[in-house]
Amino acid sequence: MQLPPGGPVTAPSAPPAPSTPDATTATLAVLLIGPAGAGKTSVAKFWADHRRVPTAHISLDDVREWVRSGFADPQSGWNDNSEAQYRLARRTCGFAARNFLANGISCILDDAVFPDRPVVGLGGWKRHVGPGLLPVVLLPGLEIVLERNAERTGNRRLTDEEVARIHGRMAGWYGSGLPIIDNSQLDVPATARVLDDILARSIASPPKW
Repeated sequence: MQLPPGGPVTAPSAPPAPSTPDATTATLAVLLIGPAGAGKTSVAKFWADHRRVPTAHISLDDVREWVRSGFADPQSGWNDNSEAQYRLARRTCGFAARNFLANGISCILDDAVFPDRPVVGLGGWKRHVGPGLLPVVLLPGLEIVLERNAERTGNRRLTDEEVARIHGRMAGWYGSGLPIIDNSQLDVPATARVLDDILARSIASPPKW
């Protein structure tokens, strides 16, 4: 039997290098954590407004204030009613987020989640939204938070003592493994760009929380 003449053997092509995940086009669920005055709402709105894919901003405070008559304002004293209304608002936000995600719409939620309350904090949000939720902490310096809080009006403005207490508790996120943005010297667009960079890394290597 005569074998066919030999020919050059083509080496198999190398697999393409993995591309960096693009956080600007992926369908994401993001939880932006921070104290009052950190700029969560402003950053979340800007980030949602400027994405190249449909994105919703879900603000816990906005949903909580859907209750008009009978609204339990924690500034008047934290009690069972205010605790229950916060829990209800979080469940409602989680339901809305799952609904948006199921229809291909990304969402960013914002909340003042404390590191020393894992069951009702991150654990609760994970149950409400799903395991793919990407948490990011926004934590500028105390003096910046106090300045921004002073510009607030209505029931969203807190006393300086309360702001300092909340900020101190939020410092517990350092060492937690969650990504933290110190936006003390960043405007909103710059903070949103840093957020995109962090989310790209979180997509590639999800944080353990």
